[in-house]
Amino acid sequence: MPPRTVVIGVDSSTQSTKAAVIDTVTGELLAVGRAPHVVTGEGGARESDPEVWWRALCDAVAGGLKESGLSASSVTGIAVAGQQHGLVVLDRSGRPLRPALLWNDTRSAPQAAALTAELGGPDAWTARTGTVPVASMTASKWQWLRENDPSNAEAAAAVRLPHDFLTERLAGTAATDPGDASGTCWYSTGTHAYDPELLGLLGLDEALLPPVAATGAVRIGSLTASAAGALGLPEGIAVAAGTGDNMSAAVGLGLGGAGLLDHPVLSLGTSGTVFAASLARPASTALSGFAAADGTYLPLACTLNCTLAVDKVATLLGLHRDDAVPGGEAVLLPFLDGERTPDLPTSAGLLTGLRHDTTPQQLLGAAYEGAAFTVLRALDELSSACGLDPADPEVAARPLRLIGGGAQGRTWVETVRRLSGRPLIVPGSGELVARGAAALAASAAGGGDPVAVATRWNAAAEDAELPAVERDTEAWDRIGSVLDRASVPLLGG
Repeated sequence: MPPRTVVIGVDSSTQSTKAAVIDTVTGELLAVGRAPHVVTGEGGARESDPEVWWRALCDAVAGGLKESGLSASSVTGIAVAGQQHGLVVLDRSGRPLRPALLWNDTRSAPQAAALTAELGGPDAWTARTGTVPVASMTASKWQWLRENDPSNAEAAAAVRLPHDFLTERLAGTAATDPGDASGTCWYSTGTHAYDPELLGLLGLDEALLPPVAATGAVRIGSLTASAAGALGLPEGIAVAAGTGDNMSAAVGLGLGGAGLLDHPVLSLGTSGTVFAASLARPASTALSGFAAADGTYLPLACTLNCTLAVDKVATLLGLHRDDAVPGGEAVLLPFLDGERTPDLPTSAGLLTGLRHDTTPQQLLGAAYEGAAFTVLRALDELSSACGLDPADPEVAARPLRLIGGGAQGRTWVETVRRLSGRPLIVPGSGELVARGAAALAASAAGGGDPVAVATRWNAAAEDAELPAVERDTEAWDRIGSVLDRASVPLLGG
């Protein structure tokens, strides 16, 4: 029997790094190493030291390899999937000049609005990049840096996304991929290249940016001796270009250029995200028209406040996260970090509908409902923008694939099920972002198309399929009415 070979897929998220050790033949998840990140900032600020990501990556890889019980010599490739949109500025030695601005840092909302107007409005941006600038996007953050920290903006010798920074540390070669690059608002999904006019608008020299690989599966280099020593891995193994976390999750699910919205995915993590694979380039101001890691497209909508916001409410109430019941008349919009969809970057949370008999368990249930409603309404916007009617019975009956940490929580699952009225599929394969990165690594090491690799790996997994329940239209209409009435000033803007 030939010796077992494995690849390592890295999920570098907002809160932590996970390194999955996966059998290249069977797709068996042999081990997962984990290491935490540190996020700092008050108000709208959210920052992390990129060096913490690198140390966490080293620790997670070492932990995963130790847990697997395998020799480092069995590893043939590695790839990183990272949190999208973060802004990393480096000096000439490749060291961070300052902490990275994370995707959920909302301080650049004024810059986003100014950039949108300067190019001619939302339609002009959508035509070029597929996406309208909001505070989350890297272009908005770069403009904020130029205005608020000009010395570091001027000193920057390189501008990177989080996954770019880590990949360059691995291979010693600068590279990004179309998927993660499409979340910057300076890359055109129409021309598949950086947009010179937008770079001019931003005062950003293209020489500061990494080259864009054809796909996230491209082998952009080999593990350097220094990185191999830090990770405890063999020098010279394949390093893939990698991609953003949402694009990697799509690969991990085996989603390629499927029929539009045939497989809508709802991810419940720090953020709430909905996306689907598409062969057609989406163009709508209502969504982010991202590229996918495999050369197709990934129309996506994202909300800032999901599991962390609900966990915060549970902590404030002194309750366990699953000690919740439906909210009754109470409505809680948990916009604790501003919001992205709807675009209310300076908003705060809103609680209304309290009665003498409202219980703490109902308040927690209302937080779940508010977060789930926001994500599900974003799915409706995604459907509409892609030419589908969310009220069409055929569209409304399509199963939702539920992923992310919240997909493992009983209350999250039941809340989404009740508010959507749709069947749910919870994939049996875990760690989908890391699994997608592993498929990219396997492809870079000579394993073929990454989506096909992930599909083969997932064949033996047993998905949990939950039938539809009657939709709670009363709760849906109540929450929607509150959100539609709430102006930005009322929400704290």
